[in-house]
Amino acid sequence: MSCAVTEPVPANIDVLIVGAGPVGMTLALALADSPWRVLLIDRRARGAWADDPRALAIAHGSRQLLERLKAWSEPAGTAIREIHVSQRGGFGRTLLKAQDYGVPALGYVMRYRDLAAALDSRLTAEQLLAPCRVERIEAGHEGASVTLMHNGTTRCITAKLVVHAEGTPQDEPGIRVCDYRQHAIVAEVRPHPDHQHRAWERFTPDGPLALLPLGDDYSVVFTVPPEKADRLLRLDDAGFLAALHQQFGQRLDFVATGARSSFPLALRLRSQTTQQRQVWIGNAAQTLHPVSGQGFNLGLRDAWELAEILHTQTDAGNPNGLAAYARRRQLDRRAGMAFTDGLVRLFSNELPPLRVARGLGLLALDLCPPLRHFVAKRMIWGARSWL
Repeated sequence: MSCAVTEPVPANIDVLIVGAGPVGMTLALALADSPWRVLLIDRRARGAWADDPRALAIAHGSRQLLERLKAWSEPAGTAIREIHVSQRGGFGRTLLKAQDYGVPALGYVMRYRDLAAALDSRLTAEQLLAPCRVERIEAGHEGASVTLMHNGTTRCITAKLVVHAEGTPQDEPGIRVCDYRQHAIVAEVRPHPDHQHRAWERFTPDGPLALLPLGDDYSVVFTVPPEKADRLLRLDDAGFLAALHQQFGQRLDFVATGARSSFPLALRLRSQTTQQRQVWIGNAAQTLHPVSGQGFNLGLRDAWELAEILHTQTDAGNPNGLAAYARRRQLDRRAGMAFTDGLVRLFSNELPPLRVARGLGLLALDLCPPLRHFVAKRMIWGARSWL
């Protein structure tokens, strides 16, 4: 391995984590009591997330992981105690309740910046190098040589393992890409009456419409075709609220809205999450449709299980350990992909036979507790709930 350096002695690191978002920070904290020398780097300055307006749906199982790291912010999370699932223009609905599973909430909604702040507060200054950009990675049998650019200076770090925890899988060999031809419009709206900690998942011909309680408001994920998204973004507040009300139905009114933004939706799945001395976790390994809020929670479980594997290794980049990690994550990853992809394909159309089948499915969930519990536990704990 070779590396052009301007510093006399390169740093030797056991685990280099690229990306200081919530998933990368979770991994760093989960390794804090390990013997490994861990360094977290990020292309943005520390605290760049402070103005991030996004909201995250955090499953109760993910809360349990964050609590073990002492990185859960109770005041910042709004509990989801019920989830009402239905389809527009068709029969059938089901209601999931936290009390049926002995948990205080099925999940929580928290702003990205609040979770990032809770995690960041647990990190020391020595654990994070930012802003810092990866220029090159050369992986070998004994380790990886990583060339970085930090404050205009080239640095070289040798690492036993490089963990990629930022970005999304790109169009390259080994990446499965499915463009849903949908855009998600996200906004915060004020409902009337109060949300009473109930979330809504409303399936429409355009795509899923999710209302997630956040403070006194709802965080809205409004899925529509790209051309419709452009029109909705151009509407004034009153016009947008009217369109939202028309799409959702008569059960709620919406009386105010904040700023709106839009992003395209696609499934991006990395078939191989490990290579020599490298591993991909979170969105860098898989990017899912936001329906049912599975993607972020899947990424947190990636970080937790990788930490569990690394705690048992004598070499952080041991290929046997990386292979064990990939095997342990395969069921959860594939199930999360199949669950979200199946929901999108089944519900985002108006074919009469499928509308009837959807209604029967929702009715079965409502009338058959074991089936309903299967779905709810999948949302709370992921594939761990099946084992």
